[in-house]
Amino acid sequence: MTTSFLSPTQRYAGGTLFALSLHQAQIHQTRPLGLLPTEHDDDDQPPVPDRISSSSSGSGGGSSSGDSVSEDPELWANEFSGLLRPVFKILEIDPLAWTGIEETAGTSPATHHVGAFLRLLSEDNECNTSEKKDQELALAKGVDAIALSLESSAISDSKREKQRDYENDRREKCSIPDAPTTSSLASVTEPALSVECVTSRDEDAGYGSRCKALEEGSMLTYERKVTVLYELLSACLANVPEDVNGSQHRKGYDARHRVALRLLATWFNIKWVKVEAIETMIACSAMALAKEEESKERDTKSEESSWTRWKRGGIIGAAALTGGTLLAITGGLAAPAIAAGFSALAPTLGTLVPVIGATGFAAAASAAGTVAGSVAIAASFGAAGAGLTGSKMARRIGSVDEFEFKALGDNHKQGRLAVEILVSGFVFDEEDFVMPWEGLNDTLERYALQWESKNLIAVSTAIQDWLTSRLAMELMKQGAMLTVLSTLLTALAWPATLLAATDFIDSKWTIAVDRSDKAGKLLAEVLLKGLQGNRPVTLVGYSLGARVIFKCLKVLHKNKRNANLIERVVLLGAPISIKDENWEAARKIVAGRFINVFSMNDWILGVAFRASLLTKGLAGIQPVDIPGIENVDVTDIIEGHSSYLWATQQILDRLELDAYFPVFRSFTTEQ
Repeated sequence: MTTSFLSPTQRYAGGTLFALSLHQAQIHQTRPLGLLPTEHDDDDQPPVPDRISSSSSGSGGGSSSGDSVSEDPELWANEFSGLLRPVFKILEIDPLAWTGIEETAGTSPATHHVGAFLRLLSEDNECNTSEKKDQELALAKGVDAIALSLESSAISDSKREKQRDYENDRREKCSIPDAPTTSSLASVTEPALSVECVTSRDEDAGYGSRCKALEEGSMLTYERKVTVLYELLSACLANVPEDVNGSQHRKGYDARHRVALRLLATWFNIKWVKVEAIETMIACSAMALAKEEESKERDTKSEESSWTRWKRGGIIGAAALTGGTLLAITGGLAAPAIAAGFSALAPTLGTLVPVIGATGFAAAASAAGTVAGSVAIAASFGAAGAGLTGSKMARRIGSVDEFEFKALGDNHKQGRLAVEILVSGFVFDEEDFVMPWEGLNDTLERYALQWESKNLIAVSTAIQDWLTSRLAMELMKQGAMLTVLSTLLTALAWPATLLAATDFIDSKWTIAVDRSDKAGKLLAEVLLKGLQGNRPVTLVGYSLGARVIFKCLKVLHKNKRNANLIERVVLLGAPISIKDENWEAARKIVAGRFINVFSMNDWILGVAFRASLLTKGLAGIQPVDIPGIENVDVTDIIEGHSSYLWATQQILDRLELDAYFPVFRSFTTEQ
């Protein structure tokens, strides 16, 4: 790897740390890092094994002679997963060491090894000359500059004001005279469930106990940490034309890689925005180089030699040239603020940062400032098409008449290597597909899905009309909402009077549920076609929108090769049965955090969902007792089902989705 800042030993250490983080991320699918133990846990029981092999007996995290990573194809660390060996190849780690790294990562606790490999990374040798250190420093400065521009792109005051006006309008529209309060529902308690429910946690709660061996991380300089993350991310994105030892062919940026990098950044104590800055740097520089290659402007032998060496190194350039990975993974370009960061650093960084080059910085900085330049770069990467926003249905599928993505925020065409799709499910007009998400201040490329507005508006309006009717008011005064919640939690039958009172909602609700399931299949189809650009996807939805997402996950689970698509999922107020659905399958297809947000006083959801009352459990009003799912109680925030229209942003802010471990900040924590 001729362009690497790191010595062969350091690349070996970095590759092994990445393998360890990848395997730990798979373990955390069913045992999220830092979740507080439940009251049913026995303090005397052995620790959770650092081994998830289907063939493992499971205690202690060790391996037996018949418990090898190579024998378990379900493991992410397995050679045939296609997740590690291509990375090892790009890092030029000795192939004789590959099997040993995989076995180390997959058969013993990470804490036994992380410290040792961090020490290896910190050691300097003859390869770490003053010039190399200057290069590391320059790279870190470049990353810091881009990270600063990402963090400074805050929501404008006008947008915040618009969001406040929207919240006030929806609160007024959805207000219910003499509606029951949370305190009046205190007597309705959920059955005792063996679940882990995230209510509040400090940033380091439950973290130190799993990471005692990471003290050696303080021995690493900040510049070295950034360099390691840069080279690992480059290797993850690189195109490897041929399969490595028969492993699965990877295309694009794998969600499991991004989750592993998120954990590694946590071990390094590096803010995630710095990794996003590295993503942007690689995407923009590669697009600039692609443009440069297309225009044939290279005219000196030294530049040609540099290009050949860069291509042979196998980092991003190979993908750009061969029509491989990067042609598909990014639809973005450098925004003016990011371009300014490139321009300022070009004189010192141009000859220092691998795969970019002086002209790469200049091209990224200049081209991003013009529409013509942006179009040229996008075209050179096959990204000039509309992507998700052009995926409006060309034909009617399964009775679904409307299915369209709308671009949100200012993060489009800025070299973002991750996508967020946001799905509303309780709406009164088309504005409600967009406004609940408009004020989110994150760095992802975001899209709102507008689907079946006619049916969703009809059922939402019917429910609201019923809630404000004289009959509903009388039932509320009689405590009918207590009956709704208690019967949902215990699977008892409803009183006949309550059944008759809600009959007219049934037909509209049944149609909306049917359409949500079919829209979920369409969403899966869109993702399988790669219209998001083969980038990791975060899915967030409330009400029937959460059901769309859940159905999408079920479809994706039918093929294990689809495990590369979804990074994180958040379901809020989900009208999804707990006992009658395969939550384990849905969890398995999500590489990172999977969060169920519920409110124990959302009796409106109970009214709408009463057709399934003969089943036990409803995700929107209680925890889901499935390993690996974070259950977050927002009863203190959600006054009723319509509250998700304006409270979703506040909830997402408290979840801190950029954190690797489960987080939900309560009012007390914030204060």
